[in-house]
Amino acid sequence: MKTEPFCVFIISHGRPDKVITLRALRKAGYTGPTFIVCDNEDKTVESYRKNHGAEMILVFDKPHYASLVDSCDNFQNRRTTTHARNACFDLAKERGFEYFLVLDDDYTSFSFIGKSQKNTTDIKIRNLDLIFHKIVEFIKPHDSIDSVCFMQSGDTIGGMVNYDVWNRIFPFKKRKAMNSFFCKTACRFWFFSRLNEDVNTYLGLGVRGRLFMTLPQLLIQQKQTQATAGGMSEAYLASGTYVKSFYSVMLYPSFAKVTAPKSMNRLHHKISWNNAVPKIIGEEHRKP
Repeated sequence: MKTEPFCVFIISHGRPDKVITLRALRKAGYTGPTFIVCDNEDKTVESYRKNHGAEMILVFDKPHYASLVDSCDNFQNRRTTTHARNACFDLAKERGFEYFLVLDDDYTSFSFIGKSQKNTTDIKIRNLDLIFHKIVEFIKPHDSIDSVCFMQSGDTIGGMVNYDVWNRIFPFKKRKAMNSFFCKTACRFWFFSRLNEDVNTYLGLGVRGRLFMTLPQLLIQQKQTQATAGGMSEAYLASGTYVKSFYSVMLYPSFAKVTAPKSMNRLHHKISWNNAVPKIIGEEHRKP
């Protein structure tokens, strides 16, 4: 990123030896500023500094950020990525970055995805600097766009017959943003709720006309949920994905429900997009 004040934040907790995303970024050709964001309740912060260098580790006040948003429950713990994501806006502003990307710590690769005759193709990215630059160029002039994200590997299950991939994500009809977030420091928004915070945030702002979108043809591969110790694994194992998904049902009962998709071996949220977000037609299409 030679032309834009841009950086990458990797949020992490309790996994100083397993910040897998760092290796994936370098392998994909990213050479720009990178920081690992930890909280002041993480007992392994010194190990992060020892492993990755003190200049790369940023520590935020977790109880302070927890006091600023609704957790949507009365649980007496702060096991959530919500506060780290919110802190990134201030960390970016303090360091003069106008744009930034928030990533989890367990990504294994960044890829292009496309169609072949009978299936999808997966081509590893080798110039991530250029990709990030182009994404910043895309979001820069549009004040209505709050955030865009990469596709997740689960989005591609089913290959060519996957309706969501070829008929929703690619024409930008699927207005979701999960897991990875390209953001503008000047266009602040707040994540909220303890679990499913990414879903609840893009829905809460989406119903108000704000834009969150999945970028077509750009894919992140990630370690299997709950497979790596630390991070959010303990929280998910303690409450299960039913509880995680039900946060969205509590907040948006008119268009969110919990289902058991055939492609997954667990319960998951399902959004009725026809009821969730406004569909505003551009002025150029107005009838005289």
